[in-house]
Amino acid sequence: MEHHQVAIYLGAMAAGGLLGWLAPQAGPALEHAINPVLGALLFVTFLQVPAVELFRSLRDGRFLTAALVVNFVVVPLVVAAMFAFLPADQAVRVGVLLVLLCPCVDYVIVFSGLAGGSSRRLLAVTPLLLVAQMVLLPVFLYLFMGSALADIVDAGPFLEAFAVLIVIPLALAWALQGWSARRPAGQRVSDTATTTMVPLMAATLVTVVASQVPKLDDSLTDVVAVIPFYAAFLVIMAFAGKGVARLFRLGAPAGRAIVFTGATRNSLVVLPLALALPEALAAAAVVVVTQTLVEVIGMVAYVHLVPRLIPAGEPAVNEAAVP
Repeated sequence: MEHHQVAIYLGAMAAGGLLGWLAPQAGPALEHAINPVLGALLFVTFLQVPAVELFRSLRDGRFLTAALVVNFVVVPLVVAAMFAFLPADQAVRVGVLLVLLCPCVDYVIVFSGLAGGSSRRLLAVTPLLLVAQMVLLPVFLYLFMGSALADIVDAGPFLEAFAVLIVIPLALAWALQGWSARRPAGQRVSDTATTTMVPLMAATLVTVVASQVPKLDDSLTDVVAVIPFYAAFLVIMAFAGKGVARLFRLGAPAGRAIVFTGATRNSLVVLPLALALPEALAAAAVVVVTQTLVEVIGMVAYVHLVPRLIPAGEPAVNEAAVP
């Protein structure tokens, strides 16, 4: 499964689309299943790196700063350049802003690793990226769309997502790490849990896509209209991420990780926030899910092209060692 995970993810999206089309009545129930499945996925993700190494990785100031710059300075500037050309529908614009302004905290680690990026560094910055986007998202919405639409971002759903999807999985992962360090039974449980990464990612994609496909009837035109913007974002951020990596003199593994964190977005985690929007903005959730579909296909290209964009040995300055 590890070797064929990209094909598995594409198959999962296709299966989710078919399920949503054949059984649209299952959509509401599947929406309720999104957070539990995603929480399990993040638990396994956090389990990959021991807590001690996680704290040591947080001392890598250059990488942390580069990740913050690419996600919260460069990305908003790219989105601002694209914003005037988006469809005028407010739901579409809110959906695009929600998903493009929030960096990914889950499968970016997998895809970056496949391309030779430093997955360990990305895992270390995950909590920081989520907290930063939680604080900055209302600010960005205000800047882009004014106070009336900034008010729709209720802190409740986002704080709930933070607790359910980050705090609880992280605490459980660290608890299991402690148990596995002391008891053989704990080690067996940990080893078994780490083998579920690909199935959980596939289950998450099936659940998300199947829950949103029934909503496409009323939003198909809007969905088609945003696809070119998502594709353009991936192309632009590949070169922008490389520029940030060079600016901070990061080596190839760290530089590739910066490209991935700048390009991949938080669609699966912001989806509960989009679903909590008023009925008049219901199309925003479908717009968010559409980004996932475009992005996973784009990641197939990224896995092959990013190592060529940032070859081993570039930039010339070697990255700082991570314990």
